[in-house]
Amino acid sequence: MTKAHAEISLAGQSDVRHHLHPYTQLRQLEKDGPLVIVRGEGVQVFDEHGKAYIEGMAGLWCASLGFSEKRLADAAYKQMTTLPYYHAFSGKVPGPVTELVETLFRWSPIPNARVLFANSGSESNDTAFKLVRYYNNARGRPLKKKIIARNKGYHGVTAAAASLSGLGTMHQNFDLPLPGIVRVSCPHFYGFSLPGETEAQFVDRLAKELEDTILREGPETVAAFIAEPVQGAGGVIIPPPGYFAQVQAILKKYDILFLVDEVITAFGRLGQNFGTEVYDLKPDMLTVAKMLTSAYVPMSALYVSNDIYQTIADASAEIGVFGHGYTYSGHPLACAIALETLRIYESDHIIAHVQKVSPRLQQGIQAFKGHPLVGDARGLGLIGAIELAADPANRTPFDPKRGVGAYLVKRAQHHGLILRVLMGDVIAFSPPLIITEAEIDTMLERAQLALADTLEWVNSWRT
Repeated sequence: MTKAHAEISLAGQSDVRHHLHPYTQLRQLEKDGPLVIVRGEGVQVFDEHGKAYIEGMAGLWCASLGFSEKRLADAAYKQMTTLPYYHAFSGKVPGPVTELVETLFRWSPIPNARVLFANSGSESNDTAFKLVRYYNNARGRPLKKKIIARNKGYHGVTAAAASLSGLGTMHQNFDLPLPGIVRVSCPHFYGFSLPGETEAQFVDRLAKELEDTILREGPETVAAFIAEPVQGAGGVIIPPPGYFAQVQAILKKYDILFLVDEVITAFGRLGQNFGTEVYDLKPDMLTVAKMLTSAYVPMSALYVSNDIYQTIADASAEIGVFGHGYTYSGHPLACAIALETLRIYESDHIIAHVQKVSPRLQQGIQAFKGHPLVGDARGLGLIGAIELAADPANRTPFDPKRGVGAYLVKRAQHHGLILRVLMGDVIAFSPPLIITEAEIDTMLERAQLALADTLEWVNSWRT
């Protein structure tokens, strides 16, 4: 081992001792240690020993332009040497904010929207949570505060955003969710349809559940409904045809705001600018993050409809100030990188590229159907998943304690592929948007090797 590698390895060991790792089984990490990634190139990352991995998750659904885009590095350097920081409080604004706002306005799926910046999807969803309250108080409707969220939804990890999320591990021991969150079913036909139920009947049942929930709670108390176009961390759940059309009709009927979380899906993941366009959604507020800067620096934004903005502006005039914002809202470095990221999407025709290569990914994922361990395979654009099952014919899942999905992901890593296991032994794929068809083929081949290893391991303890 070289001296440099020894120093990196020592840093990795120190990391285990002193870093409280997010979303990690901490005691297991103490035994195994972390995978230390030290370099990136295109869709690949390299560990401290020089081993290359295709990053099949684009990090956390986010490194859309891969891990070595020089134009973003150059934009960062230029901004750092011009204006490394300024704030957007008290009527001031760093210069790049104005250009980015105008660019995002041009991209906006909400007509005449305003843009409020933050640093993560969690923060922007937390802000939406707050604005729902502010808006209804300003309109003289102090009871209309409840937010309906879906099981298996993921909206972030602040106290409010985690409460909106529908994953139990985000609530246990944190004393969450906060009051005022109402839960309804997620539109996962494979996981939750009844025997003999068609997709259309499933959608009708979920729509009835939503309306019944609103009526039970009282429409005068229900303020908003929040949803991802495609549920990411909850299992890459693709809504059945007609689902969102029925949901939106119900929301309109009862004067309920529609909050759309596009933290994962905005800027091309599904083959369109926004998932909102894929499903013909009409949001009142919409959150973006991750691929806004290709994850090169933290940044998020909340689109706010003009109706909500005008109400908030009137209320702030009465109070004397709009009492919300972050030190780093609209940070000039993040703005510069976001601007260059959006320019690259346009100049390099990234979304057209997604449309060109995504059939290769979807065909490959569908080819996993029929494997003895695969209950379902699904996806859209450059996102997909296979759901493992002990008995695929009967949709019987593995005992979670077996850790079958975790084993597969570990074997994929052995074969030079980074994937992610989600709850329910769902294996997710979400590569950088710049991935080529040849790289998709390699990614799927390595996933196939990992699946074969997993089948051999499962058969070893089944017999």
